Amino acid sequence: MKVIAFVRKEQGTGASRRLRNAGQTPGIVYGGSDAPVNISLDHNALYHALKKETFHSSILDLEIDGAVQKVLLRDFQVHAYKQLVLHADFQRVDAKQAIHVKVPLHFVNAEIAPAVKLSGAIISHVFTELEVTCLPADLPEFIEVDLTSIEVGHSIHLADLKLPKGVAAVSQENLTIATASIPAGKVEADAPAAAEAPAADAPAADKK
Repeated sequence: MKVIAFVRKEQGTGASRRLRNAGQTPGIVYGGSDAPVNISLDHNALYHALKKETFHSSILDLEIDGAVQKVLLRDFQVHAYKQLVLHADFQRVDAKQAIHVKVPLHFVNAEIAPAVKLSGAIISHVFTELEVTCLPADLPEFIEVDLTSIEVGHSIHLADLKLPKGVAAVSQENLTIATASIPAGKVEADAPAAAEAPAADAPAADKK
């Protein structure tokens, strides 16, 4: 994805306020051997880009006054109640150096999993993203979590995931990624029904 920005010369609270009033968002680019650069970006374009999942986990082409460099979105701040992006931070990336990035998890095949299809279980997503390390060229847009074989009372762990080539999880723990369990309401509803079943076979009381 391409992001267009401009060098921002004025700094300070007042300058940032004027920038936002003009439909721009202040930001900064840092990292690598070059000095940090203060930038400004079109607010509406940035606002809509932030709604896209790939914008948060992909290598971006940041064009500043005609020069393009590879960056990652590292942080952004939004207004507490207005649809307003207050600031954005981008980090330069080196093609030869590994990066640490949080990649979204996409859960697939839940509808055919035994836990759901046979038992009506609920799949709980313990994690929705995973921090990985890899070279920029190997960075995936997302990682699939295949739920095909999950059964009630069982879980999918980090060791069960098939990570793309060149990608490694940062965590050394075998994290629980997803679990399958029967909803509490369903268990409670089934219990009385099971308890009443024998009563139907009991002989009727003698009439006097």
